[in-house]
Order: sequence, then structure tokens, then C-alpha cells
Amino acid sequence: MGLSSLNFFRSIQNQTRQEFAVIGLGRFGRAVSSTLLRLGAEVLAVDQNETRVCQMLKADMATHCLRLDSTDPFALKEAGIFDFDTVIVAIGNYLEQSIITTLNLKEAGVNNVVAKASSEVHGTLLKKVGADLVVYPESEMGCSLARSLTQRGILDRFELDQENSIVEIMVPDEFHEKTILELKLRSKYGITVLAVSDDIKTHKYEINPDPYHRLQRNTAIVVIGSNSDIRKLPVENSVCI
Repeated sequence: MGLSSLNFFRSIQNQTRQEFAVIGLGRFGRAVSSTLLRLGAEVLAVDQNETRVCQMLKADMATHCLRLDSTDPFALKEAGIFDFDTVIVAIGNYLEQSIITTLNLKEAGVNNVVAKASSEVHGTLLKKVGADLVVYPESEMGCSLARSLTQRGILDRFELDQENSIVEIMVPDEFHEKTILELKLRSKYGITVLAVSDDIKTHKYEINPDPYHRLQRNTAIVVIGSNSDIRKLPVENSVCI
């Protein structure tokens, strides 16, 4: 997700209640529900399939679970789903059900509707019926995997827009035992170091690192810059953006 999604997430963070409804309990829906619950949110999980609802209850993956048809606006109203500020429509494989559910939620005045799309056409239709944020988990995961396989040295990446990114990279051999100040990264490469880690396994980072911090090979740094500048990094890391 890029910078264009930040306004949406700001509105979510301004909510006084951390309460969410998740409609559709496939792999994606279950992951969203269980993670929200683990982070301390109240979660109402909904699906038309009774087996999935029972599995959620047994696994304690939501605060409350209901079986209902989300294409029926009266069922949604009776369940109190229209009272939630944020609802995640995690129905990906049933196009009609996904679109009708999203439409029902927006027509009822739900402030924030996040909808999962299985294709570009699906996503376009979801936006047309009012979805506030459309996500493409399969596509995003596929792109992330492809980058990981082909861009040696890049551990993770967040696109700010089409031209700029924040990337987590392995420290190149040329940077070993040199300080951030010595490397003159901003003038030479056009990038800024946001964080450094001396232990990739624990994922513990020092934010706004001391310019005299000495970098070590087989550790990681997080940098921000334009994609063209990031490509200037040492070639053995094969940074291709």
C-alpha cells in the first residue's frame, strides 16, 4: 500500500472505539480477524458458512461470531454491523456477494469499508459502489515475493509513490566497518538512513542512528530515497526497483 492510503488510515486511527466487523472468513478474513483481536480490538466475525463460523469460535479468533447472509441488508442491520465505524469485506471469490455487501454497508452509512478484490475489474467495481479502500492481498504478496527473489539484498520495501520508496537492505560489503558519516550516503547516493539493525533475527532497530554508528556486513539498514537513487547502491546487492 502506498502513500495514497494514508488518509484512510488516519481516519481509522481517529476512531474512539477499536471495534471492527470482518465479513468473510476465508484465509484472509481469518488472518485479519485474529490479528485485530491479538492487537486488542473488538472483532465481530461474520460468514454465511456455518462451519467457518464454528471454527472461528473454537479457535477464539474473534470476540463474537455470527452466521448470516451479508447480501441481506436487514440481516446486517439486525446484527448491528451498520453501527461499526470500520467493516472489512474479506469476500474475494464471490464477486456478486462482495459487491452487494459493500454496497449495503455504504448505503447504510458505514464510515470506513475495506474490501478485498481478486482482480482489477473486481477492485474497480468495489470502488464504484463506495469502498473506501480496496486491497489485493494475492497480487501484493506475489509482487513482494518476486522482488524478494530477484532483488538480492532487499529485505522489505514500502512504496511511498511511484518514484520513492523506503527499503530495508542488507549492508553492502563496501559499507562494512564504515560510519554513516564517512559513507556520505546523502551526497553520494541521494538516500537517508532511517534506522539500523545489528541483529536481523530479532528485528530490533535503532531509529535515527548516530552518524558515527559503524555498519557491519550481514546486518540491515532502512533507507528512504527515490527509486533511481536506490538503484545506485552497490551492484553486488542487485538493487533493482
